[in-house]
Amino acid sequence: MDSVQLIAHIEKSLDYSVFDVKWIPCSAKFIVIGARPKGTGILQVYELNRGELEKVKEVEKPKSFKCCSFGASRLRQTQLAVGDFVGKLAIYDVERLGEPVYQVEEAHAGIINALDAMGGISVNCGAPEIVTGGRDGSVKVWDPRQEGTPVAHVSAAGDSPAQKRDCWAVGFGNSYSSTERSIVAGYDNGDVKLIDLRIMKEQWTTNVKNGVCGVEFDRRDIKMNKLVVTTLEGGLH
Repeated sequence: MDSVQLIAHIEKSLDYSVFDVKWIPCSAKFIVIGARPKGTGILQVYELNRGELEKVKEVEKPKSFKCCSFGASRLRQTQLAVGDFVGKLAIYDVERLGEPVYQVEEAHAGIINALDAMGGISVNCGAPEIVTGGRDGSVKVWDPRQEGTPVAHVSAAGDSPAQKRDCWAVGFGNSYSSTERSIVAGYDNGDVKLIDLRIMKEQWTTNVKNGVCGVEFDRRDIKMNKLVVTTLEGGLH
């Protein structure tokens, strides 16, 4: 066999733009978030049922959803962190999707492009936290136990558009103890920056010569080992 073969198990057409999909931990269900053509946000919960997809929940919100993660949720809580197109960060309980259990109305000035979270189910790797990256060029780390204010904020020193690049991807890593944790951020101009949250210092930076679509460590809860960066035009680093 020369290449990996992927077989589609189930297919389903939807009438809206899908921006993110996440499995609900310890279940046969997953979350789909996106945007209706009229600009509203849609969140649906699907369950695998005898080879078919069964929609079990749906909620619509005034603004489109862009990104989500269960990483900061405890195992039995199933709380979903969501970023939207107007810069709002919210956490929803999947069992009660009506109102968020935590929210920051103006987490970013504009769309939250990317979001990652960790600390919910891992042991001895620090507090539950959420990292967000926005069109405003800033990267922010949030502790759901603190209302409204990020615990860390990384942005360009100047205010010019050339200095404030659009942040497209963020991720946690190096969280191998209760004190160590790093974040990596990727930008539209190809910049990749690694920041140590313990000392709030940039550890490493490079440019991959194309817009960064995704960043991910091989594992978040061990010492930094491998980092994967994906870019526009199918680039993989």
